Amino acid sequence: MLQQFHVPDDIAVRVPHQGLFNTVKAIFLKLRMPDQDATQAAKVLTFADLRGIETHGVSNLMKVYVEWLNDGRINPTPKWKITSEYGAIANISGDGGLGLVLGPIGMQMAIDKAEKHGIGSVTMSNAGHLGPCAYTAMMPIDHDMIGLSMTTGGVGMVPTFGSKPMVGINPLGFAAPAGNEPPFVFDAAMSGVAGNKVELAKRLGVDLSPGWIAQPDGTPIMEKGPVPEEYSFLPLGGTRELGSHKGYSLALMIDILTGVLSGNGPGFQNNMVFSHYFCAIKIEAFTRLQQFKRDMDEYMRALVNTPPAPGFKKVVYAGLPEHETEIDRRTNGIPLHPEVVDWFADIASELTIENSVHSL
Repeated sequence: MLQQFHVPDDIAVRVPHQGLFNTVKAIFLKLRMPDQDATQAAKVLTFADLRGIETHGVSNLMKVYVEWLNDGRINPTPKWKITSEYGAIANISGDGGLGLVLGPIGMQMAIDKAEKHGIGSVTMSNAGHLGPCAYTAMMPIDHDMIGLSMTTGGVGMVPTFGSKPMVGINPLGFAAPAGNEPPFVFDAAMSGVAGNKVELAKRLGVDLSPGWIAQPDGTPIMEKGPVPEEYSFLPLGGTRELGSHKGYSLALMIDILTGVLSGNGPGFQNNMVFSHYFCAIKIEAFTRLQQFKRDMDEYMRALVNTPPAPGFKKVVYAGLPEHETEIDRRTNGIPLHPEVVDWFADIASELTIENSVHSL
């Protein structure tokens, strides 16, 4: 994550990841989620914070999930079902359940189908917010598979040349295993900046970069500045001259594979009703597994050993910084903003549960 979105070290409160997990699970349990589902949801959120994906960790999402569970926008006990199935393919209706719970179910189904058919492809309609795509994208790695995870919901992004939001920011996650090197794990929205990064910027009082957001009439904001009261997200690239048509079209591709293909319809027709897509690819169905891993190791090492350009310390690849962050945070705790720590104390008191979110 860009450095300006991290909580400054001088105010950060380092909390143990197990304590964070325990409190998050207790909150979900109190809000009527079954034990297994509360455990899974807490795993995903803790995963995000351990790997430095603060946009999809507790700081930005926990308060939102509590509100949605309280006002009925998330079904705590969904009765999901398979609506169609054909060999390596399936479509699931999520019954309005939280995507943190339903997403791993969809990906596990894709993994099971890939074991049998070489590939598994699963769509999911009527489901809640997925959380970080990286979590489900990484699930197939443990099975010597490549994982692909996509999600859409809502409309926050203007089309290239557009004057109003018509497209979701539509994240995509992709994960491929290596042998001895950390896996390649890409997880990004198709907008110039992830939606929740704006909330982090507000909390931390930092400026947004040029080409990330647009004025209310769709005009790209091409100078650095604070978060305005009204704005829309711009596609990856910012302007047509810088390639925004690519980010815009990729967002549409994801919407087609998730919303349209699942029967949920495009995002602009179903504001805040989420759709997901999961794919698992069995490597041995295509090539020799150990050769694939050796090639991945060689590729990742070659990238890291690339001489850096002037002004930069080193070259990295997607997934490597997160891997290193997780090692640090498992030992030294997860840094949270004091406001977030205070929120956990308040919600724990309100729900009469034990609060384990405290400084190491």
